Amino acid sequence: MSNFPEIGVVGTGRMGANIAKRLHEVGYPIAAVYDAHPDSAEKTAVETGAEVTATLDRVTELSDVILTVVTDDAAMYRIFAPEGDSLLTGARGKIFINCATITPKVHVDVQRMAEERGAQSLEACMASSITQARDGTLYLMIGGRRETFERVKPLLEAMSASLKYVGEAGRAAQVKALVNMVMNINTAGLAEGLGLGDALGLDLDALREVFSQTGAASRVLETDGADMQNREHDVYFSAAHAAKDSGIALSLASAANLSLPLSQATLDQYERMKALGLGELDKSGISELTFKGRHGHPAAHT
Repeated sequence: MSNFPEIGVVGTGRMGANIAKRLHEVGYPIAAVYDAHPDSAEKTAVETGAEVTATLDRVTELSDVILTVVTDDAAMYRIFAPEGDSLLTGARGKIFINCATITPKVHVDVQRMAEERGAQSLEACMASSITQARDGTLYLMIGGRRETFERVKPLLEAMSASLKYVGEAGRAAQVKALVNMVMNINTAGLAEGLGLGDALGLDLDALREVFSQTGAASRVLETDGADMQNREHDVYFSAAHAAKDSGIALSLASAANLSLPLSQATLDQYERMKALGLGELDKSGISELTFKGRHGHPAAHT
């Protein structure tokens, strides 16, 4: 494979669009973009020179490597359908790099289906957000055939600041589910700490400073603490996605006969956000459930 394979991108939402822009910026030709919402694909095409395709098989036809960044398991099975319009049509010799956070079994199934068609598949799970996608500083966890990883390593390096090959198909998705499970628990815990501090009349700037120098410190404190305090919930990682990912982790725990009460409580909070119509806020919006007088607290309705 040359240093600059033709790239297709399926899913041009916040992450997919910014990955496409980054790769275009560093010299990778973006041959095709596809999204269930064509307006999104059009915007990405304007900045990358890609063809906006009306079908999935056209993406495969135009591309050497196809990146997929879709929402959930159902979307993955839809784009890799065994018949009808599908990325698998004419897929011999192509490489699929699947970046969505989905159930590990889906990655195993996609690899099997791709190999049956003479193609290859990797999972490249992202533990970063929009800014890192645009800057090419993602942290990527890779699962699949080691030889496939080595073939596309230069491309993955152009997307990331750090790569970690985890193992066979499905393993990276397991690790990513655990990363997001712990992150979501930390986020919920921070929201409760700041919410209680606010109710006690503490200076939240000072409280966050104390947290940062003690056992309460966390990466979430750095990224979400001020946003929780100031009610700034512009979405980088939505509450709805947090709920999905905590659900994936809990499904893995159930299969392993393991009880995870903190993860369950966190999932319940994010599901409550969705029920209140807050699912498209950033995950920091969980603080709306813990601060008095805010949307999800009973005091807001008195």
